[in-house]
Amino acid sequence: MKQVVWICWCWLSCITLGVQAKKTDNREVVNLNREWTYQRGDYPGAEQADYDDSGWEHVGLPHSFSIPYFMWKDFYTGYGWYRKTIVLDKADLKREIFLEFDGVFQVAEVYMNGRLAATHKGGYTGFNVRLTPYMRKGENQIAVRVDNSWRGDVAPRGGEHVFSGGIYRNVRLVKKNPVHIDWYGTFVTTPTLAAHKGRSSSVRVQTDVRNLTDQVGTYELQIQVLDENRRVVSGQRAVRRVEAQSMARFDLSTDEIEGVALWHPSHPHLYSVVCSLYKGRKLLDSEEVAFGFRWFEWTADKGFFLNGEHFFFRGANVHQDQAGWGDAVTEEAMRRDVRMMKEAGFDMIRGSHYPHAPAFAEACDREGMLFWSETPFWGTAGPKKDGSWTASAYPVKESDVAGFESNVLAQLEEMIRIHRNHPSVFVWSVSNEPFFTDGKTIPAVKALLKKMVDTAHRLDPTRMAAVGGAQRPLGDDRIDKIGDVAGYNGDGANIADFQQPGIPSVVTEYGSTLAERPGKYMAGWGDLGRDEGWKGREWRSGQAIWCGFDHGSIFGESMARLGIVDYFRLPKRSWYWYRNEYGHRLPPSWPQEGVSARLRLEASKTGGILADGTDDVQLVLTVLDKEGRELSNSPDVTLSVISGPGEFPTGRSITFSADSDIRIADGKAAMALRSYYAGRTVVEASSSGLESARVQLEFTGAPEYEEGKSVQVLSRPYVRFTPGHVESVLQVYGPDSPTFASSSSEGHSPGFAADGDRKTYWKPAESDASSYLTLDVERTLEVHAVKAQFPLETCQSFKVEFSVDNVEWVLVSDGVVTEGTSWEKTLAHPQKARFVRFSFPSEGNGQRSAVAEIEVHGKVGAR
Repeated sequence: MKQVVWICWCWLSCITLGVQAKKTDNREVVNLNREWTYQRGDYPGAEQADYDDSGWEHVGLPHSFSIPYFMWKDFYTGYGWYRKTIVLDKADLKREIFLEFDGVFQVAEVYMNGRLAATHKGGYTGFNVRLTPYMRKGENQIAVRVDNSWRGDVAPRGGEHVFSGGIYRNVRLVKKNPVHIDWYGTFVTTPTLAAHKGRSSSVRVQTDVRNLTDQVGTYELQIQVLDENRRVVSGQRAVRRVEAQSMARFDLSTDEIEGVALWHPSHPHLYSVVCSLYKGRKLLDSEEVAFGFRWFEWTADKGFFLNGEHFFFRGANVHQDQAGWGDAVTEEAMRRDVRMMKEAGFDMIRGSHYPHAPAFAEACDREGMLFWSETPFWGTAGPKKDGSWTASAYPVKESDVAGFESNVLAQLEEMIRIHRNHPSVFVWSVSNEPFFTDGKTIPAVKALLKKMVDTAHRLDPTRMAAVGGAQRPLGDDRIDKIGDVAGYNGDGANIADFQQPGIPSVVTEYGSTLAERPGKYMAGWGDLGRDEGWKGREWRSGQAIWCGFDHGSIFGESMARLGIVDYFRLPKRSWYWYRNEYGHRLPPSWPQEGVSARLRLEASKTGGILADGTDDVQLVLTVLDKEGRELSNSPDVTLSVISGPGEFPTGRSITFSADSDIRIADGKAAMALRSYYAGRTVVEASSSGLESARVQLEFTGAPEYEEGKSVQVLSRPYVRFTPGHVESVLQVYGPDSPTFASSSSEGHSPGFAADGDRKTYWKPAESDASSYLTLDVERTLEVHAVKAQFPLETCQSFKVEFSVDNVEWVLVSDGVVTEGTSWEKTLAHPQKARFVRFSFPSEGNGQRSAVAEIEVHGKVGAR
């Protein structure tokens, strides 16, 4: 049947939200983060309503299998169960009931009253579950079985952070009319903004309306555009027919809105669209969607333009996990992260390397931070063995291929659907370093990247698609030009093949400076230090440091402590360097050793703290002398909830020690406290022989805490997780790892010494009389052996050195190669190293130094 659409224009005074409505059946959203039971492990029958979970732990969301977690390299993998009872009344049975999850890692089976309602695969994107067919009046039992085991058909198959399981983001119960606006069903764009150079624009609103009744109907959608002062600046309405058990898309555009306030990192003006769905005069559903007026342009030769002006962005890579709580952080904790990067003068965040929570993108919107949103198609160095998180980025088993590609594309679509209205999101990145894959899968990787780019274009024609971490492979298999934008990590900033690549380009990772807090007052330019590359190149769009925050890593300390802010969200001195350079704020006086006398305890806020899992308070304790000066002394200090509600990841108290994973350093320690009850809380900081300190907090938005009656949080002692089986065989590193050299000849880039192809090789420039080549395996290894291959034309002596930090070097071996020979050195006593340097101190007898391949054999070192 042909569908007819009526578009009705009217005066703004006639379309004020709800002016004609008799509100009888609108949307209701209920936060479901409180009062879950949880048990780690698999429990047959736990989905049933009458299952006895009285012995399970009482938890609130967000929650992780690993709580309390403090950056250890190992973590539990397997199943965990969550259960919650909800009560529905007679009126609810006439509505559609949904569960909305912002993120569950990584496979979730959702049950309602013992029946499977949905299964979702993918740990970083939200999903929507319809509960209506399974609900009943009175008590209803929700059960969620979560599995964070490695799977060959789910992305990511590899990565360098940790992969803890759990319902680690928010959950909501949503009640809707059977005819309603679909989950993330509205897409707002400003199609004429660029053409009018930001002076004015229309607003296009595409809204999916779902009819779950058995009757066809005619419905009206009204939209209003509100400015940041909540004034209506434009609107429109449309009427159309929606078939039974189907979905229809309303597509409306407003008149030109004059004098719009543009979104920009220096002035992040936000507007919103209110969508209201009517059946006659009855309001069925409504939602408000924030958006911004801004437009982007990427060029291959001049870089990036925002709102018509050149903009070289300075960014930071950000992982989501934080001390104690792991991945299960609150929305407020996400906002603090964004604010910390903003305060340091950064104006861009790369969501490394997976879709972040909606609240994180919203914080970028409000703080004025460009956001590079990335899918979890991700690879990493290490043995390409199925079953481990260093597996081939793309499946090596044919049985996994179809499921994996489907999953990657599904997560991309979910990411775009969830984040497409955020003005901060300026590109869709389809990958990070997918070249860390079994060599024979490279053609399939390229084909999948092309599908992803095409999918991104189809779903959102307003943004470009990037290939992140595209600095490998070299030669004919390059992946950097598959997308609209190329992101180069590590040495990709300096490899000759990737200079002025002919498409817009970004340094998506530079730096990687390993430091315990406090660290040194210095920048971490790393590979951008050469030739002052950190100042930018004319053709580059921007650059992002690796990384903003310390984070848990499967490779241990050498990958975990690369942030300019530590895991507890206390700045290292490098953060102050950037704040001075970019934000023009001088650093504080550094604390000195002295005589400790007392403690200071500060809270990020003290009142109006929501007790629903979306909010928390950051507590910072500082060691002082008797005059109140900050000291670098780091005694053991305990934070305790003296009265009222509240919990640390370890329970009602937490102790910091200089030699513990729960660390106090340079006279400071910090931890986030949350509550699932309202009430007044008193927290005390104490240390033997020192004057203690207290802070009073007010939690709200939940039932009042009653001493002795409310559920009391259990003590959760921190213990490093020990896996049941530890891989003991040596692992091979080197192929596709970053390489750096004193110089290179044309066509013989340093990267050819680690590309897995013995026919290609690095060769220094003719004028380089004392050449060297450095391999960075990007993690600290216990090195047992080093191997090298040299091209036939080479005959040269050299020395091999190791370093952990690329500053202090230790001589390991002297060597000599002659024509066509390989070289190998097995160490009698394994040594720690991240960097391996081959130095060729002189060029004699007309021979040239050159290296075809380097391999490092070792094990990832424990912290």
